[in-house]
Amino acid sequence: MSSSTPFFLIILPYFFFSSSWFFCFCSSAGFDLTPISFDEGYSPLFGEFNLVRSPDGNSVRLLLDVYSGSGFISSNMYAHGFFSAKIKLPADNTAGVVVAFYASNGDVFEKAHDELDIEFLGNVQGKPWRFQTNLYGNGSTSRGREERYRLWFDPSKEFHRYSILWTAKNIIFYVDEVPIREVIRSDEMGGDYPTKPMSLYATIWDASSWATGGGKIKVNYDYAPFTAEFRELVLQGCPMDPIQEYPDFTICNDKDAWLQSRTYAFLTPKRRAAMQKFRQHYMYYSSCYDVWRYPVKLTGCVIDPIEKQRFNESGRLKFERSHKKQARSAKARRERKPRTDA
Repeated sequence: MSSSTPFFLIILPYFFFSSSWFFCFCSSAGFDLTPISFDEGYSPLFGEFNLVRSPDGNSVRLLLDVYSGSGFISSNMYAHGFFSAKIKLPADNTAGVVVAFYASNGDVFEKAHDELDIEFLGNVQGKPWRFQTNLYGNGSTSRGREERYRLWFDPSKEFHRYSILWTAKNIIFYVDEVPIREVIRSDEMGGDYPTKPMSLYATIWDASSWATGGGKIKVNYDYAPFTAEFRELVLQGCPMDPIQEYPDFTICNDKDAWLQSRTYAFLTPKRRAAMQKFRQHYMYYSSCYDVWRYPVKLTGCVIDPIEKQRFNESGRLKFERSHKKQARSAKARRERKPRTDA
């Protein structure tokens, strides 16, 4: 490259090919967390032969093969909490494979359960990873509040921390220390806000019927076993186990106050800016803007007029498909263009 080349032309490629650098989600220092060993807080849920603990007991691998998936569950149920783990997802072609990290009480309240989800939706090799967050309260599965996103990194290459904060006042989903979604409890939400004690789950399973491309791309077991690794497991909250029909939540007042005082329980201006940046660049679906499924606005949705402009009435990005078509057309034009430097 010539020494006279303008500086902006030298650095320009990095803006396009290093998205993790370009979209710097600069947040504050890491959270003050105390990890526990697997046996201190968890037990196998299913597919125990596909659950592999590390020799020191501080990490665990969940496998999916042609015979079974696998999962684990917290030993206690919690009335609010901060649930967190560093996770590395399966590599290569993982279409149809779902890795989920979530809180739920569906095993206890089958028809009136609460749930908070982070679900990774499988990946076609070479494509950006996609995942979703969701919440249900009091069995409101017909009013699920999904949001879907892409990641700015490859989650199969290294560990990243994924976290769910749940208090009586708000819910925040985190990727590393970057908040990606906040739901603030309001009177209009009523029972749609999760209120009953929940367990923490982690699972890997075959979701070929819906996960990737709406179920068009199935799990290819030639790539099995698919492995998700979990380490630095964190459970911070007030345990309530065994659950009672009418639990006394007042026994958790002190723990709840402690939880709400932690740095991850509120969004500083810097964190809020990072969340807005993430949502602007990587959220591609929001149930809050999906008037086809929800003609009546979902309770708990805070409509951001600027954010709303980016979405169709389907809740999906307005220009997502047209951008892809334009990119393909541009590539085709380049391939057809005759060379003049021969």
